[in-house]
Amino acid sequence: QVQLVESGGGLVQAGGSLRLSCAASGLTFSRYTLGWFRRAPGKEREFVAAISSGGSTYYADSVKGRFTSSRDNAKNTVYLQMNSLKPEDTAVYYCAAKLGGATILARAYDYWGQGTQVTVSA
Repeated sequence: QVQLVESGGGLVQAGGSLRLSCAASGLTFSRYTLGWFRRAPGKEREFVAAISSGGSTYYADSVKGRFTSSRDNAKNTVYLQMNSLKPEDTAVYYCAAKLGGATILARAYDYWGQGTQVTVSA
């Protein structure tokens, strides 16, 4: 049974930082691309970042230069370091896993975590 469990969300002031973690179990972690998505209130889910099995990273334009995704295959964990946070980054953040290459398409991901809330105050 595959499980993805996000942690690290919280309340932060604009300009601050948070690091999200997503711990995976029940899969051969090193083979998977891990994606980060978010859903803000009243908005559609959107792609944030992805890191392939080979370590290549991809980012949405809205977070490029501020967010960094990394992975630790020994710990079966993927991270999202979020710096220079803005109020518009407020959302529930989800990690997701898929085999094969990275994509921004949420429907391509097979497994999802439950999400962690990030709130950025002005």
